[in-house]
Amino acid sequence: MRTVLIIDDNPAVGEALSLLLSLQDIRPIVAGSQAEGLARLARDRIDVVIQDMNFTADTTSGEEGVALFQGIREQYPDLPVILLTAWTHLETAVELVKAGAADYVAKPWDDSKLLTTVENLLELSESTREVSRTRSERRRRRAQMHARYDLDGLVFASEAMGRTVELACQVARSDVPVLITGPNGAGKERIAQIVHLNSPVRRGPFVAVNCGALPSELIEAELFGADAGAYTGANKAREGRFEMADGGTLFLDEIGNLPLSGQVKLLRVIETGQFERLGSGRMRKAEVRVISATNADLKAMIAAGTFREDLYYRLNVIEVNLPPLAERCDDILPLADHFLEGRAQLSDEAREVLTAHPWPGNVRELKNAIDRACLLVQDEPIQPRHLNLPESESESAPAWRNLDEPSHEAVRDALAEHDGVVSRAAQSLGLSRQALYRRMQRYGIGT
Repeated sequence: MRTVLIIDDNPAVGEALSLLLSLQDIRPIVAGSQAEGLARLARDRIDVVIQDMNFTADTTSGEEGVALFQGIREQYPDLPVILLTAWTHLETAVELVKAGAADYVAKPWDDSKLLTTVENLLELSESTREVSRTRSERRRRRAQMHARYDLDGLVFASEAMGRTVELACQVARSDVPVLITGPNGAGKERIAQIVHLNSPVRRGPFVAVNCGALPSELIEAELFGADAGAYTGANKAREGRFEMADGGTLFLDEIGNLPLSGQVKLLRVIETGQFERLGSGRMRKAEVRVISATNADLKAMIAAGTFREDLYYRLNVIEVNLPPLAERCDDILPLADHFLEGRAQLSDEAREVLTAHPWPGNVRELKNAIDRACLLVQDEPIQPRHLNLPESESESAPAWRNLDEPSHEAVRDALAEHDGVVSRAAQSLGLSRQALYRRMQRYGIGT
């Protein structure tokens, strides 16, 4: 049953709130002191706390309420706390909301408004618990993968990335070709390295070649090698990537850019393990695990006649799809913190910017943004201006779009529209609750 803990040394307040909550099928628990309140938190499952700000009759500083809130916040950081405050404590309550309190309610309270706030927080509490359970399960599965496989320090937290990594580790044990698909900058080479590190040839070399970065006339020489004099400038014999990767893994990035002539020879090597250097008539052999990657639609290229269908099916025995960063938002902040390397810290506003940005350049773009911000920041947390990310063109503006807005009128109208419920008003304005409270304080608006 949904449970609210009321911490107030005034029996009349406790009784009135208990009756109000009971009529809404909410179980109230009343604690008459700070110590009793903390004891009930340790003993019972509590969804929301309503706490008074003053527990000493001859003082009006609210220090006791501040100490209680800080104690709750330290031990139960995700537990929503509503502050019950007299007007003399309003400024203190606003400061505590900035520090993480869910909301404050002034005495004497409005029953309807208080119930609306409690109901919203109960829903939020259940959602938070579900998210916490999901994250705990993900952490457990990640820990299992880290214990079982070599993940090469890969940073991820999302379910989507977890599935991709798990599949990569599972297929690594076989020696069949693997095709990694996904957008540029998403980390396809890192997945290829994980396949290699967990494969039977992990002690062999890992050789990568970007087929899109080589002139078409040199691709065959790069892949298969060349004897001296095979082409202009070939003054001595050279090994190709297949020879270099013998006994290990060859990673062919941007495989869609391989010309048709190279595709024919690559197909033959995959089928037979044999190849000839350019300018040589001698057949050579290499034992190589082939992993390829592309951001192109190879099936569309097959239909257009620019990619061989038989090669596609030889390369794509197992496909591992790497989703774009925009589809694994849970990875954004862990990756950002990883890229910071202790050089700086992210402000709350910067974190909002990072999670709202669509990341068309994926992980590579995120790393560049963090590196740039670290160069610009000076002895302060990273702010949105240091990230210099373009605004989204989507119809719904992200939370960071108007950080210096909304106006006094917009804040007032949003609060009126949502009956003074700060969390809903903040959501409608594209702000965090704490950000809205800062604007309310600046504009002198109360709820």
